[in-house]
Amino acid sequence: MLFPDREALPSQGFHQICKMKMFSVAHKTVFVVDHCPYMAESSRQQVECDVLTKSRAQGVIPLAPVSKSLWTCAVECSMEYCRILYDVYPKDKLVNYIVSDSEFHILNSWRREDQSTHELMSALAAVGPPNPREDPECCSILHGLVAAVESLCKITELQHEKRIALMDTADRVANRGRIICLTNAKSDTHVRMLEDCIQETIIEQNKLAAGSDRLMAIQQCELVLVHIYPQGEDTLVSDRPKKEISPLLTSEVHSVRAGRHLATKLNILVQQHFDLASTTITNIPMKEEQHANTSANYDVELLHHRDAHLEFFKSGDLHMAGTSTRENGLKETVTLKWCTPRTNSIELHYCTGAYRISPTDVNSRPSSCLTNFLLNGRSVLLEQPRKSGSKVISHMLSSHGGEIFLHVLNSNRSTLEDPPSISEGCGGRVTDYRITDFGEFMRENRLTPVSESSHDPSGKLPAERAKAQLERHTRYWPMIISQTTIFNMQAVVPLANLIVKETLTDEDVLTCQKTVYNLVDMERKNDPLPISTVGSRGKGPKRDEQYRIMWNELETLVKTHAGATDRHQRVLDCIIACRSKPPEEEDRKKRGRKREEREDRTEKNGSKETDDKSWQDSERLKGLMDKDEQESEVIKDSPDSPEPLNKKPRLTSEEIQPPERTKGPVSLLTMWSNRITAVNSRKHQEFFGRASSVNSKFELYQHLKDENGMDVHENGKATR
Repeated sequence: MLFPDREALPSQGFHQICKMKMFSVAHKTVFVVDHCPYMAESSRQQVECDVLTKSRAQGVIPLAPVSKSLWTCAVECSMEYCRILYDVYPKDKLVNYIVSDSEFHILNSWRREDQSTHELMSALAAVGPPNPREDPECCSILHGLVAAVESLCKITELQHEKRIALMDTADRVANRGRIICLTNAKSDTHVRMLEDCIQETIIEQNKLAAGSDRLMAIQQCELVLVHIYPQGEDTLVSDRPKKEISPLLTSEVHSVRAGRHLATKLNILVQQHFDLASTTITNIPMKEEQHANTSANYDVELLHHRDAHLEFFKSGDLHMAGTSTRENGLKETVTLKWCTPRTNSIELHYCTGAYRISPTDVNSRPSSCLTNFLLNGRSVLLEQPRKSGSKVISHMLSSHGGEIFLHVLNSNRSTLEDPPSISEGCGGRVTDYRITDFGEFMRENRLTPVSESSHDPSGKLPAERAKAQLERHTRYWPMIISQTTIFNMQAVVPLANLIVKETLTDEDVLTCQKTVYNLVDMERKNDPLPISTVGSRGKGPKRDEQYRIMWNELETLVKTHAGATDRHQRVLDCIIACRSKPPEEEDRKKRGRKREEREDRTEKNGSKETDDKSWQDSERLKGLMDKDEQESEVIKDSPDSPEPLNKKPRLTSEEIQPPERTKGPVSLLTMWSNRITAVNSRKHQEFFGRASSVNSKFELYQHLKDENGMDVHENGKATR
């Protein structure tokens, strides 16, 4: 972690930052491993040594399987714990390793140069295995536990640096630590005796630390006692979750069989203690040793800081990332899929975080191949496994300076880009959001400060009243225009605004009933409704179906509020009563539906030439309308120009169809032409020739006939 330069900050601000720097329990970890004679007992988990069964010559006696001792299992699992810790936290997380028999043996110190698995393995090799002939009465795990408490009181280099930086406020540097004890306890009573001994030692050491500058008092200590027993035996110590012994000490007990069960338990503990998470890389292609031309897919599990999965937790997409629970059911792993890397591509990815990784099974062939591949300068992209849709690249594995990092790639929109369009939200490319209605909705539900003197008769707080109002307004509120009918109708606005109120007056009920009666009248007149036809073929639903959709939606809206008061229920009763039509009304609707079906069949059987001509006419009319609108907009935008005279385009006699002439089905082109004709006719004075025409024809140049005595025909040629 980087800290700001003290000279670049005022003293007050620097002390404020340093005040926040508190060392957690994970800063110091003391391993106390039992080295007494009973730890030389066999774990009874057999290890096969003779694996070359196919190439063994005849007559050769196979090697007998061997089993590890409890001491060997404890050392291997504790060293795996330290390896993972050093891989992920190479600097600020420290381990002190102590072996206890007739006395304690401290194998390393808190200094940074002693923090490596190589140093610990060398020290353990010097200690050697337990001596089964040693007197058990002289050996005790208590020697190591007392030494562990004393070690926690010693100051680490990081703590010393922070104490010097804080100067007068050095007491703000916390001293916390964890003791992990691997032993073979005798009973639950023996465990309680060990806890009491640690508690007394902490109190004594804190008294010594109070009068010394080289020691620090322990503010918090966690004891994790792991009872190891051989396979096939019953445990004499019961598991116990974390329990507070005193304000300074908490304790938890794990009873585990030696062998792979112990390895799994310590793997889980290291994830819990240091906030780690598991990621499994699947479908890694690797060439087989026996068949060089073939390859198989393998999986490799990696451990890293859990912040690498932070985006999954925020978005709730852990199930999409392939989260699976392992056999023990205690920890989960996120599955990411291998993407074949490009050989000649050097890309700079937008990365939001990089975290060191540590393979769970470091000695396996897949893990070794993956780490060597990455250490050679290659990078691998990882994608979330999905059953459908495009793949999402969420992470990348790459090495820097000989260390492998799991990079978190930004799979969402970058904060450096422009703000996203509303059509690019979680709903996809949806463009017909009710933006205007939502703005009105926000204005109606704005929060304003209120004075303490304001009091509501109901006794509700202003915040509670605001939440209740917001809940009422959002019980039914479609977000998309195409998903609603009633909110697109001006006639329903009075009812929609009143029905969400907490209480209704008699006038409000009357207004709602009038709105319902207006809708009934619209249905009787067969007025069109603003039904969206997006995604549907043809002309959309029939008129009866449109009103059925409208009534269903209106009833849904009112039903959500009907239980508020009796007046709300009266509005719902009015809607239900109006929806139940008399028999003659149903007969009229059936006749109307039959007539519409006949008209549809007639339109479908129309000639292709008629359709082409109608299309050409509609395109020509559309072009003329667009031209008129553009000209009018250009002229109107100029403040010095007078209002122009909108001229009507010349139309042929076939295009002018008086409304009284049209009988039967009316095409969309005819309706549109009649509308344009009526609108344009009101904008200017009719031409004299068109007003005086006979059968839409008017004779031109009549004055020439009077002056020259010639007949002028319609084609413009004179005759004598």
